[in-house]
Amino acid sequence: MPLDPVAHQPYADPDDFIREVTDLIWVNRSIGHIYENYASDSIVHGAYGTSVGVEEVVAGTLMRIASTPDRVGQAEDVVWEARGDDGFLSSHLVFSADPASGFVHRTIASCLYRRGRMVEEWVVRDSLAIALQLGQDPDAVAREKGYLGYSGSMAEAPPADVLAVGDSGPRPDDFRAEASMVLEIIQRVWNGRDLNAVEEYFVRDLTLHTVGYRTAIRPENYRRALLRMMRPFPTGAFEVRDVATNSADRYAGLRVSVTWVYKGLYNGVADFGPLTGTPVEILGVSQFLVQDGRIVREVRVYDEIAVRTQIAVRRGDTPYDSTNIY
Repeated sequence: MPLDPVAHQPYADPDDFIREVTDLIWVNRSIGHIYENYASDSIVHGAYGTSVGVEEVVAGTLMRIASTPDRVGQAEDVVWEARGDDGFLSSHLVFSADPASGFVHRTIASCLYRRGRMVEEWVVRDSLAIALQLGQDPDAVAREKGYLGYSGSMAEAPPADVLAVGDSGPRPDDFRAEASMVLEIIQRVWNGRDLNAVEEYFVRDLTLHTVGYRTAIRPENYRRALLRMMRPFPTGAFEVRDVATNSADRYAGLRVSVTWVYKGLYNGVADFGPLTGTPVEILGVSQFLVQDGRIVREVRVYDEIAVRTQIAVRRGDTPYDSTNIY
């Protein structure tokens, strides 16, 4: 089904739409354009919970720009896929650099647009990278924030057949073989803990970009990065909330984007202070680059500062709850 131009007007296509609108707001400082770009009752799921309404987006954007005015972000990838003939889901990977402070980091914003208006968003930022590069104590940063929790679609059971219908709605049956392979990795390697199977899906010279602005190469270091993420929550499991695929020469071919949530208990390795046995929900997005039927790169973004915040809140370490989580 061809996409009606009403989905992305006045821009050429969803890729152009996402790149230009993001620049308009974040680089050109047209913060007020958010009122045109977001629906008044838009829903945003972030690392600290769910917020509803455009006003929180405007306020949160203003505060982020004001706190790091030298930071500039640009699109590293846009994995977009149609949702009906008047909408699309875009998984927008943003690489940001702040020349004044010297930090770099990544964000992935997965946005559901209908007729040119953003109606629901899943956004994750690598806040750990900023804290580490600025010499900040990640736990101290985490204690300054609050965790509100999820509502709406994120409080419901994960989709039964995410290749057919994800949280963003029915999706086209594009690149089924590659999307199925990625889901098999999540089920077999991530959830099934069959880390020996990494070589069956990835090329030898694989690259993983993950949080803390860390990069891992080769299968063994991929395994170690996954173990490091899961070891504080060893009995947890990944839920897949959505999938999008897109093939474009500009981005080196076929990419598969997956929105996921890792749910577990803080009862494993005490990486974040004394164990609490309390639940943790980690919202994340991974973008996989597939070439010749094998994965050559994964970009995995989630907010480890928010993970620390969840633990600190449930342990009673935080002084207050944040009023804005965008």
